[in-house]
Amino acid sequence: MADYIVVGGGSAGSALAGRLALGDAGKVLVIEAGPRDSNPLIHIPAGFVKLLDSDLLYHYKTEAQPALNGRAPVMPQGAVLGGGGSVNAAIYIRGQRRDYDDWARLGADGWAYSDVLPYFRRAEDNDRLSDAYHGIGGPLGVSDLRQVTDLTRAFVRAAQEAGIPYTPDFNGTRQRGVGFNQTTTRNGRRCSAAVGYMRPAMKTGNLEIRTGCLVTRILFDGDRASGVEYVRNGKVETALADKEVILSGGAVQTPKLLMLSGIGPEAELTRHGIAVKHRLEGVGQNLQDHLEFPAIRFCTGRYGYFGEDSFLRSVKNGLQYLLFKSGPVMSNVTEACAFMNVDDMDAEPNIQMHFVPIVFMDSDQEQVKRAGATVNPCVLRPESRGEIRLKSTDPAAHPIVDPRYLTAPEDMRLSVKALKLARNILAQPSFADFVEDGEAYPGKAVDDDAALGAYIRSKGKTVYHPVGTCRMGRDAMSVVDPELRVHGLRNLRVVDNSVMPTLISGNTNATAIMIGEKASDIIRGLAPLAPSNA
Repeated sequence: MADYIVVGGGSAGSALAGRLALGDAGKVLVIEAGPRDSNPLIHIPAGFVKLLDSDLLYHYKTEAQPALNGRAPVMPQGAVLGGGGSVNAAIYIRGQRRDYDDWARLGADGWAYSDVLPYFRRAEDNDRLSDAYHGIGGPLGVSDLRQVTDLTRAFVRAAQEAGIPYTPDFNGTRQRGVGFNQTTTRNGRRCSAAVGYMRPAMKTGNLEIRTGCLVTRILFDGDRASGVEYVRNGKVETALADKEVILSGGAVQTPKLLMLSGIGPEAELTRHGIAVKHRLEGVGQNLQDHLEFPAIRFCTGRYGYFGEDSFLRSVKNGLQYLLFKSGPVMSNVTEACAFMNVDDMDAEPNIQMHFVPIVFMDSDQEQVKRAGATVNPCVLRPESRGEIRLKSTDPAAHPIVDPRYLTAPEDMRLSVKALKLARNILAQPSFADFVEDGEAYPGKAVDDDAALGAYIRSKGKTVYHPVGTCRMGRDAMSVVDPELRVHGLRNLRVVDNSVMPTLISGNTNATAIMIGEKASDIIRGLAPLAPSNA
């Protein structure tokens, strides 16, 4: 019997399990549906590009989205030890002070910015920064890029020409600006939470990891979570927890497992013939995600990373990486970002732009084989809300994923303004030596707000950031309290991005790790780290 069972070995689960084991809190069992992170492409910065269509991700097909012209885009999520942190672009972004202060205002006591910043710092081993906002010596390697293409440098200059100031650090005193991303890497290799936290913890003897195990339901003794049932190699097995069962499956899988276990909205459970163990109407509700859409110009030559994945160039690039830790393989491809407010350029950002030095569109779009530059804007704090529901009682079936993109008018208003700014950046002088005359997408003919809105509906795609479906708080629609305990049940917590009341202003992986870090102190009954006055 384990003391703690952690269901899901993604970013939050890995950080939590590693801290519990390293802190000698007891025996920790991690149960992960995906495989070990043994694929070598996981640990190479540019390798994730080759993994996007692999079985190391769940490819959740959303419900048809009326605001996306009835399209049903795919929402990929990590399905491997390390979760999204093993297969993402490794961008290290934390969001804004306001994000976490809003959490506290909405009932997540103890999760304001001053409360969470010390946990971000404790997690971090930054290769350049060490100050009130950044730490060194933590489990998570955070590094500057060693490889940046000329096309990315042109974007950083062009954004400044469009009025966006340069910033050397998106996670310090000011998020607003354009600059180069730091990444979750160390010594030229990806540092996922599985690598940074669980590998050292394995040496303690306190941590066991079982992969290829699909958890089918939570076991209870009265109102106390006592363990889980799971399927491994076609056989049903059980695991018991002496202290706690902790769900860390993410914003899609965690509400699904709760509902399969009889915990959730009464009407949804009844619809599937599931006995109601505990009614919690908020389970699966409040789904939020970032939606992006491309502005693209084609290049006059082979700039950026076009063609670098051909056989001969892959061999050359691979050797360069192995011998010198340099070249295209060292790139995370998404090398730069910009944050700005499209209503007031001096205000806190409401838009993020990812720049990729290739032509990049979603899998349901026509794939263009040309060199190009792509700017992908997204609204940072979308007002649209969706939900996760059960498709069936089959634990192996994907749930219904309905993000309801762009159902809030404000999201479309900001998206149109963001797309205008993105195409303006691509038209700046710094791009002139690299790109053809004229705009590839959305194209010169798309010139008014209605046409831009129609283009966004036709091209919008996920930024892979679903959150919020088991949100923390103290009101009737919250699922967990600020200590991440499931309301009304004992010995059951949720520790993953589903607990976020609102989506943070940026990429979500760093925040998932912070949630695991802070939860480890809460679970062990330790006093929280002293609030920061930064």
